Amino acid sequence: MAVIRSLLFYVAFYPLTVLLVMVAVGSAMLGGPGLFAMVRFWTVWHRTCMRLAGIKVRVEGQLADGPALYAIKHESFFEALELPNYLPRPVVFAKAELFRIPGWGRAARFYGLIPVEREQGATALRAMGKAARHFAESGRPLAIFPEGTRVPHGQRPPLRSGFAGLYKIAGLPVVPVSVNSGPLYHRLWKRPGTITLRIGQPIPPGLPRAEIEARVHAAINELNG
Repeated sequence: MAVIRSLLFYVAFYPLTVLLVMVAVGSAMLGGPGLFAMVRFWTVWHRTCMRLAGIKVRVEGQLADGPALYAIKHESFFEALELPNYLPRPVVFAKAELFRIPGWGRAARFYGLIPVEREQGATALRAMGKAARHFAESGRPLAIFPEGTRVPHGQRPPLRSGFAGLYKIAGLPVVPVSVNSGPLYHRLWKRPGTITLRIGQPIPPGLPRAEIEARVHAAINELNG
């Protein structure tokens, strides 16, 4: 049954995804008309298709009152797709390699993704901090996966070194988000069940590096048992 449900998910979700990506690229070339609505529709459609695989989503906790940096556990593709369902027009820090994809990179920048250049050190960090402050001033939430990449459920690697630097430069509270998508979603044949997203309490800006890293690391792993 899991195989059949998974096939239904793939058949429903991915053909429309390919079409929407092409339309989004075209929209970006024309100045972005409808791009935000398109992304929102895509994520809602993904949530609908997940039901075909027998997967439900439960969101616990409240968003911050004002601009914040959301630090999110990353176990599967689910976290990236789910962002616009609980964050209004999120600004996402993403791998710089994605921005080099012809057409898609332009659409990503127009939407509000910020490239992460891991090899450029302090220069890239300052650019990311400047972009973060700009978007925060417009009221949009920022989202980052502080572990840097997808992590198998049950593993707790240290946060990337650049996270603390970005936290310091951006000067924003951090809201940790834990998730347990790995056992259900990050597999060829998806398993039915409920994925929980737990939005933690805001952590104030200005804390020492060791403290902010420890608090965020502990909070994003609450569901990683």
